[in-house]
Amino acid sequence: MSQLLINIDVPDIDVGVSFYVNGLGFTLVRTLFEKSVAELVLGQATVYLIEQAEETKPFPAASRPRTYERHWTPVHLDVVVADMSAALEKAIAAGATRSGGTTTHDWGTLTPLSDPFGHGVCLLQFSPAGYDAVAE
Repeated sequence: MSQLLINIDVPDIDVGVSFYVNGLGFTLVRTLFEKSVAELVLGQATVYLIEQAEETKPFPAASRPRTYERHWTPVHLDVVVADMSAALEKAIAAGATRSGGTTTHDWGTLTPLSDPFGHGVCLLQFSPAGYDAVAE
């Protein structure tokens, strides 16, 4: 059986757990490696928050150190929510920053955010048709 595990580097494991649990609705399953890793779940997705200090190398041959200012990466999380307004309020209260306005599409609404560490996270509320509205 194949399984996808998502790993997210954070500079402070406690702040990371607080944000993902309180702000986005993840469930803390357990901590590992003397509390330097937190295993979280949301639906069928398993996410590991891994405490990594800022300015450390993300891999041995890296030319730039790890940073946590707002950045863009082509990989980000989309968190599906039932109520965009309530989810957005909860995420911002937990430390999210808006990266743009909420946009409406045939498939639903989308609000781009960043977590407290600069990682992109989008809240997504599907319309009744969802992605079927744009499927070919």
